[in-house]
Amino acid sequence: MNRTNDPPSPALFQTERQREIMGMTLQHGRVEVGELADRFGVTTETIRRDLSDLQHQRVVRRVHGGAIPWETAGFEPLLSVRADQHDAEKRRLAQAALNELPDSGAIIIDSGSTLTRFAEVLPRGCDLRVVTNSLLTAQALADHESVDVIVIGGKLRKNTLAMVDADAIGAVLPLTVDTLFISSDGLSAANGLTTPYREEAALKQAMIHAARRVVALVDHSKVGHDHFVRFADWTDVDVLITNREVDPEVVTSIESGGTTVLLA
Repeated sequence: MNRTNDPPSPALFQTERQREIMGMTLQHGRVEVGELADRFGVTTETIRRDLSDLQHQRVVRRVHGGAIPWETAGFEPLLSVRADQHDAEKRRLAQAALNELPDSGAIIIDSGSTLTRFAEVLPRGCDLRVVTNSLLTAQALADHESVDVIVIGGKLRKNTLAMVDADAIGAVLPLTVDTLFISSDGLSAANGLTTPYREEAALKQAMIHAARRVVALVDHSKVGHDHFVRFADWTDVDVLITNREVDPEVVTSIESGGTTVLLA
């Protein structure tokens, strides 16, 4: 029996609608209840319930007449929500980053959902010492017999399962590693790599200073967004791996500063 023309179930439609609302909020910085109701052909009460659900997940924050991204107010969405955003694009970046691995030696893998995907695809036979501030990365590499995993200590940030405080910075400062694999909340040709969080920026700067080579993995949804703290100029980044959806003019501008841009 052909069911291709059947309407989606209410639960499935609600999930897909909320995913789209989440993406629109992150992309535009604000969404309006009335505009969302018109777009999806539902009542404003339905949209308000959607926004309440998304606020409960710490993805958006309700404001008068609409919503803004949760992180705009200085908060991070839950890790489970972040990991689900642009997952296919992040996996493409992770695969492309494998070509940047040294044959041996020490590397740092920063925290973040994209870099967790990278850790998950690291070859089991690689002979590396991996330093990380991410419990998820450590867990992903725990059964790699040829990989030595060193976890940076410090206070755990529960939303990201990573350590980013002064103790973590102090653990990184004496290190010298071959390659750093780093991510970012925002990226622009004019301002480099940025994050809303000062402690995280300080740790990322310490990681950059510890590495002979810096490889940034940043999915296309973060391109063109500048956040509160800049932690890296393009002179600090040897390779940027991002998605092929990025505007070619942005790629040209970044490469003009000497950074190699790889599109996945």
